[in-house]
Amino acid sequence: MNNNTDNSGLNKVKYLKWALGSSLACLATAGSGLAQAEETIFVGHLADMSGPTAFVGKPYADGVRDSLAYINAHGGIDGTKLEYETIDYGYKVPQAIASYKKWQSRKNMVAMQGWGTADTEALISFAAKDKTPIFSASYSGHLTDPQGKNPNTKKPAPYNFFYGASYSDACRGLVQWAADDWKNKGGQGKPKFTHIGANHPFPNAPKAACGEYATELGFDVQPPVVISMKPGDFKAQCLSLKSSKTNYGYIGNLGGSVQSLIKSCNTVGTDIQFMSNIWGGDKLVFKAAGEGVKNYIFPTMTPFWTDDVPGMKLVREISKMSDSEGGKERLHHYIRGVCSTYFMKESMEWAKANGGVTGENVKKGMYARENWVPKGLEGVCLAATWTPEDHRGINQVNIYKGNFNGGDVRVEKVNQITLERRVDWLGY
Repeated sequence: MNNNTDNSGLNKVKYLKWALGSSLACLATAGSGLAQAEETIFVGHLADMSGPTAFVGKPYADGVRDSLAYINAHGGIDGTKLEYETIDYGYKVPQAIASYKKWQSRKNMVAMQGWGTADTEALISFAAKDKTPIFSASYSGHLTDPQGKNPNTKKPAPYNFFYGASYSDACRGLVQWAADDWKNKGGQGKPKFTHIGANHPFPNAPKAACGEYATELGFDVQPPVVISMKPGDFKAQCLSLKSSKTNYGYIGNLGGSVQSLIKSCNTVGTDIQFMSNIWGGDKLVFKAAGEGVKNYIFPTMTPFWTDDVPGMKLVREISKMSDSEGGKERLHHYIRGVCSTYFMKESMEWAKANGGVTGENVKKGMYARENWVPKGLEGVCLAATWTPEDHRGINQVNIYKGNFNGGDVRVEKVNQITLERRVDWLGY
């Protein structure tokens, strides 16, 4: 073999030219990659579209994805496009952690749109260490104490945010309504209150806090009744509620489990006023439960699809990103996904104007305004205020009543309650 020729048949001069060209090409590619990195930021998106909370997980995820697509279609974050990926983690904590780590190591994730309580609480320390804001769809009160000031706080959550009242505050609002309802109906003695739900971080999140407040308001709090997150026959649990003569039952579950509970309790004749968490009340539940739904009480944080408020014009445009005809009626869970994404968007815009879109700056952007509604969503997203000491962005609870009347689902607002920002309720 000639000394000036390598194994590929190139002589030395040709090889040097080829090597130089390859190096220049690599440099050009690397330069292109850097340029691209400067033009995009990555947002991870965890969703449950196949697991036990998919009933509401899919519409919420649709709201987030449509919003991300709409933001990109209209200029991104002042010119910076959002790169994003949705992973259906099936409500499994190990998959959620693995997805978070993958995005963090491979994508330089700036922020994450998250989902459930168990996975969000499991990621608190990761987010704090990596300085990556997580905008969850869990409204666990445990996520609201950024500095760990309250002795009841499990761990400080400085990089956790969510749009809406916490599960604990929403439940406190419901028991305030129940106390008034009891008086208005001429109830005598102490009304009885029971927490109903699976033994799982999501239904359990407000259990202790809400039970304590119910006791404070004069309720006789009964032992919790456990039902599965999955649909089933809950007649035994309903007989237990009937036996204890519970007047007000807080439902911590959602979807098919709630439908089963309503039907089972109607079958055994349980006379109880149901009140649900924000995921347990929507038109799909009422349609599925049918005539069994009577005066069902639930909280909301947005108007409904058919409500005439200015910001619904933008929501309907966002909805067209996955429904070009604009004919699909979205649940209020979808609209909360829009609000969560748009609060993140505007905190990113603030970050870009104040040092760059890093996780740390996005967090600072969340503190930059008070009583803040994202532009274009007036009347849709409630005004919110986050501070470095208090991540209870919203303490307002709108309470609605749902009924199924001969095939027609009727929903009406019955109260609006603003909770105190009590120090002992922070993180709890």
